Amino acid sequence: MSGVLKSKEISIVVIILLLSVMITIMNPVFLSSDNLLDIVKGNAVLGILAVGMTLIIITGGIDVSVAAITGAVCVLLGHLMVILPDSILSVLVLFLVGPIIGIALGSLNGVLVAKIKIPAIVVTLGMLSIINGLVLYFTNGQYMNSTSFPQVFMTFSSFEIAGVSVVTMLFIAVAFITWYILKYTLIGREVLAIGGNQESAVRVGINYGKVQIFVFAYMGFLAGIAAIAQTAYTRAVDPNGMLGLELMVIAAVVLGGANIMGGRGTIFGTVLGVLLLGIVQNGLILARIDTFWQKVFTGLIILVAVSYDQIQYRRSQAKLSKIEVEA
Repeated sequence: MSGVLKSKEISIVVIILLLSVMITIMNPVFLSSDNLLDIVKGNAVLGILAVGMTLIIITGGIDVSVAAITGAVCVLLGHLMVILPDSILSVLVLFLVGPIIGIALGSLNGVLVAKIKIPAIVVTLGMLSIINGLVLYFTNGQYMNSTSFPQVFMTFSSFEIAGVSVVTMLFIAVAFITWYILKYTLIGREVLAIGGNQESAVRVGINYGKVQIFVFAYMGFLAGIAAIAQTAYTRAVDPNGMLGLELMVIAAVVLGGANIMGGRGTIFGTVLGVLLLGIVQNGLILARIDTFWQKVFTGLIILVAVSYDQIQYRRSQAKLSKIEVEA
């Protein structure tokens, strides 16, 4: 029980509760069911991408191209919907094409990192630039609105169960499936093993390159799902709409307790990190604080969280060193 109470996830829950109380005192609207559901819905795309990023960060990697890949898939799906018939099959085609494109782009990142041995930050930064450039070239920066989409997709995007939107459902499904993969599948255990100790994992026969390709391909798969969620949420396609989101994705994972250097991270923690970011932004809006201050506060929270995490990590390592010397 003491271990559970000291876990990072419980610490984040406490912070969320305290923050919620403070915001509610300032503006009681915060606790309304509509507002709480809007917070989750508005951050569902961020959450889907953050769940995928968790696996990459656990293995010691990073992917700054996730927003660019998601934006590119959004554009492709938007143009695809223009020619698709107005039937339920069109939505099924989107759920087939979107993830496939995402997997292809994510796998390319994975192959370059695993086989060519290029650092992940270099590969994904290059992919970010290439994809953004190509998207702007082919779209000319043109915005697509809902008049271009079939009615069946508009019906899909407005689907709800007990007030929970389809976008939120996608986030919940992705989080649960990824948690299951990490906990109960062989590849998931290999991801965690590499995160725990890469050298030991390789010595017992785990193929590090295969795991790297998997986590980047899975990130691409979720980018495809996120593109569908983003299009359903905004009911539009904006070639520039995802710019900069990759930083928020990484921030959510780090706030959720993952070590940016690799080795530690949980899906539950990431979900809490997403909710924390969403609550902070929503609280600042309800407090009628200017947009630029929202970014400042978010940045400060990220810096404090990462600094605290590194201090705790160094303290734990120092204790281990003392024990080894005494032994």
